[in-house]
Amino acid sequence: MSTISTHVLDTSLGKPAVGVHVSLERADGKMLGSATTNADGRVKEFNPPVGSLVTGVYRLRFSVGEYFAATKRPTFYDVIPVEFRVTEVSGHHHVPLLVSPFGYSTYRGS
Repeated sequence: MSTISTHVLDTSLGKPAVGVHVSLERADGKMLGSATTNADGRVKEFNPPVGSLVTGVYRLRFSVGEYFAATKRPTFYDVIPVEFRVTEVSGHHHVPLLVSPFGYSTYRGS
């Protein structure tokens, strides 16, 4: 069974980004689920629960514009889409986002 999780770290503050809306969709745009980052900046499960992923391309969409507006900081980004490929249907995929108002990076976590 292939599963997915994410977390968002606000590198400009040096702490988790709480309250970031995250959606998960297939590359064809079909929405699979959404969630909001918790007090640790993490999403462990989407609503509805996504269950097992199949081989293919997926997209996480991080609504960071709303997050920065709520913290009264200007930002260059509204939504950050991160596309990734699932090739191991038995593995867990953790896709973190490191974000500041004017830059971001991501990687495959564990």
